[in-house]
Amino acid sequence: MNYIRSHKKNFLIFSFSFFIIHFISGQELELLIDEALTNNPEIQKFDLQYQITSEKINEANSLPNTEFNVGVMAVKPEMEMPMERFSVSVMQMLPWFGTISARENYASSMADAQYIEVTIAKRKLALSVSQFYYQLYEIQAKQHVLDKNIALLKSYEQLALTSLEVGKASAVDVLRLQIRQNELQQEKDVLTQQNKGIQVALNSLMNRKYDDVVTVVSNMEIPEDDSFYDYKALSLNPELLKYDKLYESVEQSELLNQKESGPMVGFGLEYINQDNSPMITSSYKDMLMPMLSVSIPIFNKKYKSQTRQNDLRKQEIESQKNERLNILTSELSKAISNRNQARIKFNTQDKNLKQAKNAEEILIKNYETGTINFNDVLDIQELQLKFQMGQVESVKAYYEQTSIINYLTQ
Repeated sequence: MNYIRSHKKNFLIFSFSFFIIHFISGQELELLIDEALTNNPEIQKFDLQYQITSEKINEANSLPNTEFNVGVMAVKPEMEMPMERFSVSVMQMLPWFGTISARENYASSMADAQYIEVTIAKRKLALSVSQFYYQLYEIQAKQHVLDKNIALLKSYEQLALTSLEVGKASAVDVLRLQIRQNELQQEKDVLTQQNKGIQVALNSLMNRKYDDVVTVVSNMEIPEDDSFYDYKALSLNPELLKYDKLYESVEQSELLNQKESGPMVGFGLEYINQDNSPMITSSYKDMLMPMLSVSIPIFNKKYKSQTRQNDLRKQEIESQKNERLNILTSELSKAISNRNQARIKFNTQDKNLKQAKNAEEILIKNYETGTINFNDVLDIQELQLKFQMGQVESVKAYYEQTSIINYLTQ
């Protein structure tokens, strides 16, 4: 418990800082993550569960109920010997030495495991916010590309109209350019609807109004170098640390089981009040008796079974951890591969885009000499749009995969 408490602040710092990319313009991702962590109902649920689990430490630091007994003589027989009027007794059972401390340690270990769950939930939320943010960037960047291509087609349309006047182009060329503009406008409108849907999803994570506008950075670039990631860093992932804490809780459960299999000792006092009687010559007619009680678990099959269950539970946790490690390793390998693919695609699209622009320049020069093929113009425009859209998708994929890599390794 002390380890977790002393590292809570650091845990949160390295848990979320890798999602943060400071941009020159647009709403910062950091602010969105902070807002989500503060307002998200699921996180609040996990926080409350952790508080409940932590409160069980105080519950464990308690003794069995104190027993009070009162007896009153309802019908008094006629006898010369002294008779009891009433009796009062109190008895307190005490668990075996160290049992209460063992209970506290077990409750503390369960609170540690629950805190890891809180951390995992917060990291996953930050990852989700980041992924939605990059999706919004992709949509708005594509809309910007479409705007530029629509403007380019409008300039081509003017060329076609001019050529039409001098008989160097047909009305069909003009119509095809206009149809292509309509298609691009349709793509832009579809993206607008997608943008609304993703903004609603992102706003729901932050528990705010569904129609609140989220602004994103206008430009993102793939850095020249990638950070090096060691698979050994997976051992620091909270999804694996959770199993370490669960393992410790089972060990504490077994220590508690050993303590509870010991005897319980009770101390008490009984007071008996008696009638006056000629047979009593002493001035003290009442009686006061100290009492000692011992509870011994002779039939302790229950505790032996619990020990066996704890041994099996520890084996189960080890298997679960190994299984999860294999899954995380696979996810890390996949994310690294996808990020490398995004970089390769971006570089290839960048080369193709430069060549497409060179082809466009050749077409424009041909127009100056009096010949232009608007079919070629549309083909080149479609190629440029394809490469530009591909670049946007590659940038989005790069940062999305980077956030997954960082989630797994930092």
